[in-house]
Amino acid sequence: MTVATSVAETSVPRFARGTRLQYDRVREQWFVQAPERAFLADAVAAEILQLVNGKRSLALMIDQLSEKFSAPRDVIAQDVLRMAQELADRQVLLLA
Repeated sequence: MTVATSVAETSVPRFARGTRLQYDRVREQWFVQAPERAFLADAVAAEILQLVNGKRSLALMIDQLSEKFSAPRDVIAQDVLRMAQELADRQVLLLA
């Protein structure tokens, strides 16, 4: 049984072993490649996942995205935290 990890802005995400973000130049589409599965990443998810490096906290990622897109931090935070939790639940991201 897998224990669900609770996501917080202090969490530092990294891709699970064997999982990575990849860009398909032919289809011009980002996707997450994982063992025996793949997920298409929409434009929002791709922006977030490109910041995942195992060192950067979600708070820092939220700050960078808020600045980059001149968007309200609370709106960005809601999207980032929700996506991080969903990908952690699917064991695509590990949260420290």
